[in-house]
Amino acid sequence: PERGSGARGGSASSGQNPGLMISVVIPFFNRIELTRRAVGSVLHQAGADFELIVVDDGSTEDPGPIRELVEQARQGYLRTPNRGPGPARNAGARNASGRLLAFLDSDDLWMPGKLERQLACMRAQPRLRLCQCREIWFRGERRVNPPSRHEMSEGDLFGRSCQAVCISSSSVVLDAELFGEMGGFDEKLLVCEDYDLWLRVCRAHRVGLVPERLVVKHGGHEDQMSRRYPAMDRFRLYALVKLLLQADLTVEQRERALESAVEKARILAAGAAGKGRPSAAAYRQFEAWLRESGPDPARVLEALAERLGAEP
Repeated sequence: PERGSGARGGSASSGQNPGLMISVVIPFFNRIELTRRAVGSVLHQAGADFELIVVDDGSTEDPGPIRELVEQARQGYLRTPNRGPGPARNAGARNASGRLLAFLDSDDLWMPGKLERQLACMRAQPRLRLCQCREIWFRGERRVNPPSRHEMSEGDLFGRSCQAVCISSSSVVLDAELFGEMGGFDEKLLVCEDYDLWLRVCRAHRVGLVPERLVVKHGGHEDQMSRRYPAMDRFRLYALVKLLLQADLTVEQRERALESAVEKARILAAGAAGKGRPSAAAYRQFEAWLRESGPDPARVLEALAERLGAEP
């Protein structure tokens, strides 16, 4: 990737919490004004040592204003070919030097004190390898309440993670070594790469929580990935079947993952049938294979991989 002159730029240091620097990664594709706002919300964090790495995921708009802002602050700037947010976050993480990692989507922003509060949470619980905070949600200009299934919580979140994303990439701070152990975001997934990663993380790790709402999350944009990729449950189904291939799931975890996979296959089949799409038959076949409880998950995974780039 092309690297800006500040790619290993100096951290914004408060002089507190020595040795626990947080590397913050912001991927962006276009959205210049929104990205400028996101970057500003990081640069104004106090009470924690951090470095910022902004990754331009092959923007077609002029990224000059972002690069200038980042390099004036002596922070890191990378430019990569356009491959999506997962590969862009991974590229930023590979250039990170902090013991902790944090991510911020380009259309979200952080409230003051976000990093400081989460760093305190992790220092108070040395065995904790990741923690998150709660969020304020907007749809366009209107504030909305997050659905209960998406409300950030703590503890053993594996069961909830099978159903829906219950860790927000913009809210989490995690051990950089843990991110490496997990292999980062799965770059095969064009969307739902966050669902996949946090599902794998929650399989073996408890999640800490700072209960304050320290992330402002904005939705409803025309360019949101969810609008570009319909039937997103096919990507979540892929993540679940991939997880079922792991031999170290507990009996309870395997049951929860299989139950969620069957349900998502059923929903996909019903949705495709309602739209008259030929893919309905494929999803019904996936559901039948999963219900048998005996099929080779690798066979299902291979067939699903073909569906990720096909008609939903």
